[in-house]
Amino acid sequence: MSNLFTPVKIGPIELRNRTVRSAAFEGMCENNSPSQSLFDYHTAVARGGIGMTTVAYAAVCRSGLSFERQLWMREEIVPELKRLTDAIHREGARASIQLGHCGNMSHRRICGCRPLGASSGFNLYSPTFVHGMTVKEIDEVVEAYGKAVELSIKAGFDAVEIHAGHGYLISQFLSPYTNRRKDEYGGSLENRMRFMRRCMKAVTDAGKGKVAIFVKMNTRDGFRGGMEIDESIEVARELQRCGADALVLSGGFVSRAPMYVMRGQFPVRTITHYMPMKTQWWLKLGVLLGGKIVCPTVPFRHLFFLEDSMKFRKALPDMPLVYVGGVLSRADADKVMDSGFELLQMGRAVLEDTDFVNKMKADENHCSGCEHTNFCVGRMYTLEMCCHKVCKDITPALKRNVERTIRSNDRMERKLGYK
Repeated sequence: MSNLFTPVKIGPIELRNRTVRSAAFEGMCENNSPSQSLFDYHTAVARGGIGMTTVAYAAVCRSGLSFERQLWMREEIVPELKRLTDAIHREGARASIQLGHCGNMSHRRICGCRPLGASSGFNLYSPTFVHGMTVKEIDEVVEAYGKAVELSIKAGFDAVEIHAGHGYLISQFLSPYTNRRKDEYGGSLENRMRFMRRCMKAVTDAGKGKVAIFVKMNTRDGFRGGMEIDESIEVARELQRCGADALVLSGGFVSRAPMYVMRGQFPVRTITHYMPMKTQWWLKLGVLLGGKIVCPTVPFRHLFFLEDSMKFRKALPDMPLVYVGGVLSRADADKVMDSGFELLQMGRAVLEDTDFVNKMKADENHCSGCEHTNFCVGRMYTLEMCCHKVCKDITPALKRNVERTIRSNDRMERKLGYK
């Protein structure tokens, strides 16, 4: 029998089963603070049988914000976060929070300064010029990681997930694509890991033994010139030495290869529909004209990160590993468990249906109704993440676009033998 619905201990905590709601940005934090919609969503996921649900993502300081509706960890929001964690606990689930800094993937109007990065340059994602961090700024961000963990503990979270993947700040230091520094933080992999090691020391000093420490990292960056599996395995070994209790194995670079992270088609029409015309007309025009060129389709398939993740399973036999990527059925979940992973994470499956885990438990043949159109992804850039099936403000034109995407995905997946 599968051990999917058996308890598991990670660090100082025990989960009732092996399922985790992945740290997928909800877009539910107006004024960078918790909202009722954030509360309602995560308590519904907890009620739906999940072992642990992850609030995502919380910037460790203001310069780490990438979106207007993103959480920013600070003292004044702790009481409302405590209300949320208490409610999650009443439903029998554990509560985690993803902590990170977006680095160059921001804009002055959001983060309050010229965006920071491992190196200076221009980021097309925002688009904006980026300021290479000084050692003093590095010191400040490292300190912010430790403070964010302390606030998370005070808010009642059972675990923290440090974001070291997807081209966010720690990932920007790790990747040779974004790290062109000539000082002790650049060059060799040993030097490129220095910022990560310092952040991890701040995190473990604040939270080791008090919360479970997860780290989300890339198996590979997903494009030529980025990190590949051999270096990423060395990063994983270093994270184990640094005190991580578990590693979440993902991949991709949001600013360079976003669909490698999310898979499927880039949701151009959804993104541009929700963009405010008055303030972002130029960006809207750019996305309409070049979105699919800059962000080409990467076909979706079930368990799309499993092959790469298995290499980490072999290389780190005694490290708890969390699988994420394309888990959409009980059969998928059982395959992950049978492959030797301690936990699995799901995002879109529990967005489309917050009762997904309970339904998997009741029916071994259950499969998610998610059609991976990426409507939810496109909408979250401006408003809260929401499945097209329940979106109240979806227009007839957007509905038609979603239907075309479903048909296109189906043709592509059949052609490639994924269905």
